[in-house]
Amino acid sequence: MSNLFPTYARWEIEPESAIGSTLTDKNGKTYLDFTSGIGVCNLGHRPKNVEEAILKQLKQYWHVSNLFQSSAQERAAHMLAKAAEMDRVFFANSGAEANEAAIKLARKATGKTKIISFQNSFHGRTFATMSATGQDKIKQGYGPMLETFVYASFNDLESVKNHLSSDVAAVMIEVVQGEGGIHIGDKAFLQSVQELCKQNGALLIIDEIQTGIGRTGKPFAFQHFDLVPDIVTSAKGLGSGLPIGAVIGKSNLEVHFGPGSHGSTFGGNPLSIAAAIETMETIFKEELLSAVDEKGELIVTELQNRLADLSIIKNIRGLGLMIGIECTVPVTTLISECRENGLIVLPAGEKVIRLLPPLNISKEELQNGIDILSKVIIEKEKKIAVEA
Repeated sequence: MSNLFPTYARWEIEPESAIGSTLTDKNGKTYLDFTSGIGVCNLGHRPKNVEEAILKQLKQYWHVSNLFQSSAQERAAHMLAKAAEMDRVFFANSGAEANEAAIKLARKATGKTKIISFQNSFHGRTFATMSATGQDKIKQGYGPMLETFVYASFNDLESVKNHLSSDVAAVMIEVVQGEGGIHIGDKAFLQSVQELCKQNGALLIIDEIQTGIGRTGKPFAFQHFDLVPDIVTSAKGLGSGLPIGAVIGKSNLEVHFGPGSHGSTFGGNPLSIAAAIETMETIFKEELLSAVDEKGELIVTELQNRLADLSIIKNIRGLGLMIGIECTVPVTTLISECRENGLIVLPAGEKVIRLLPPLNISKEELQNGIDILSKVIIEKEKKIAVEA
């Protein structure tokens, strides 16, 4: 009997150790990890420079509160702001907290409360971020949501126009919907949404919780689309596994987030900040980001060559190392069979396999993962053909 609430449909694996792209379970079986802790361990498990920075800070102090000056927080904020080409940063503990803060900031800065988000989006599990999420399954059983959120259709400009008016505080969007199935925004659509925001006095909030920190081959995914957001949120890959989130905003928003307006006891804690600095030092280098593009193209091309003609494959799409394989059948069994063959992958909805390998994964490891995944899917195709 477990004393844990059963909120997670846990796998049969219990990790014993992990390093780089490899995870070893309690039984000694090793796996290629194409999940990166759901897009968190962007440099793989226990990158040496990040581990050393955490240990160094661990021997100095763990917590003192945000009442004290912190040159490390200042440095991390500067790195984030520079990478996003923005100005101000607030540190939280998670993606949901970062999105919650972004919603608060947008409402306070504009004096308006209505926010447009998108169907199939995912922004978190607090009440505000759950309300922002365009998936009913996240909200079931919790009663009425916040009423100031409305949901447009992704990549459908007319749908946005139908909701957008002078009483809208912000449009909140993922340029690649992660949990929603790896759906990539159309550049013309995204730029038009940005222009509509300007015309209507609404802020543009881009949720980069999963797409940020190099995942798509840019520091932030919005940079693929020539966008200039008002607020960007980040988390997951920022701390290489330590809990941290961030709101990044333009300087004109500073007046609305002054002393006492918002806070977080553990936000920007010394250990997470040490991890974030070393993570960004490594990821925000052109050589690594260019390699992410190359590896992403390699995976998509290989999978399309091997699988595109199969009846159970509907689409293969991706941006950098954020890849979705949309199937015509539920993917639960496929994902389980991948684990049995030594590869860990994720779902993104009922019929999409999601790949989020470490950004610094070797091409040999990528090839091994592609081989396992292709074998599992091809075997499934054969089984379906026999049963038919």
